[in-house]
Amino acid sequence: MTKPTRRTALRAAFVVVALGLGGYAVADQWPQVREGLARLSVPLLVGSLAAVLVALAASMLVWRALLADLGSPLPVRPAARVFFLGQLGKYLPGSLWPLLAQMELGRDLGVPRPRSAAAFVLGMLVFLGSGIAVGVIAAGTALTHHPWLLALLPPLLLALHPRVVDAVVGAALRRLGKAPLERPLTWGGVLRAAGWAGVAWLAYGTHLALLAWGLGARGPGVLVLATGAFALAWAAGLIVVVAPAGLGVREVVLVAALAPVLEEGSTLIAALCSRLIVTVGDLLCALLAVTASKRRRDFGHFSGGSGNRVDGEGEGGHASPKA
Repeated sequence: MTKPTRRTALRAAFVVVALGLGGYAVADQWPQVREGLARLSVPLLVGSLAAVLVALAASMLVWRALLADLGSPLPVRPAARVFFLGQLGKYLPGSLWPLLAQMELGRDLGVPRPRSAAAFVLGMLVFLGSGIAVGVIAAGTALTHHPWLLALLPPLLLALHPRVVDAVVGAALRRLGKAPLERPLTWGGVLRAAGWAGVAWLAYGTHLALLAWGLGARGPGVLVLATGAFALAWAAGLIVVVAPAGLGVREVVLVAALAPVLEEGSTLIAALCSRLIVTVGDLLCALLAVTASKRRRDFGHFSGGSGNRVDGEGEGGHASPKA
């Protein structure tokens, strides 16, 4: 078997296994949330899923903005394929699969692996810092249960300073025997990424607020509380790296944060329904990415084939997207 053929088989296996595990996660959660879903109207569920899809699209644009700032601007469609297929890795055991998948998929678009890795890590830091900030502002009641989150905010903001990023990434690449990044991170790139992260948090908050309203919460303040609650829950799930996709951790935080507006049983239902809808959103985005790739005959991006691609100069070059 030739090297390109092996690479094709491995990537196909990654997508199939990840989609399968994601589908299993949906089926596994179904008995727990079936009763809760019966209490929610179809328009509320559709609206909640639509909000999740907006949040996932904004998340992709966070990563795309950072990657462009580091020197590899990608058109939206190829960027979406790399991001959403790579994100399937979070349903596999281990925490590094999304990073490794995006590095490998991005390489076929001319994005050097170190640059993909830097954009991935920076994206996590942007979401972690902005998530804690949004949670501090919007869901103060949750901080009584998790005050230690406040202590993470100053170092996270410092970690996103372009000079700090350039120094840390440069040192890590030198230690690995790799060439340094050709372009330093700028404040413009950080702020654009933070702006898209804000859009993502608002959309995630909307999806949770719709569930809470359907389960009996009342008042416009529910949207503010839900946005902060989800942001804090996501941040906590990321910090506890042993939990795949924040499983369990996110639900604990959501139950605590929603307690002021929902009864005890309803808070758990909202948390579990949220997990199910976000998982469905992940799978839909990945399936759309695969479908779009096949339709445009450019699934070669991910299989080492000769489809349309964004040319680059190899591991150390700059990507130059084609129109």
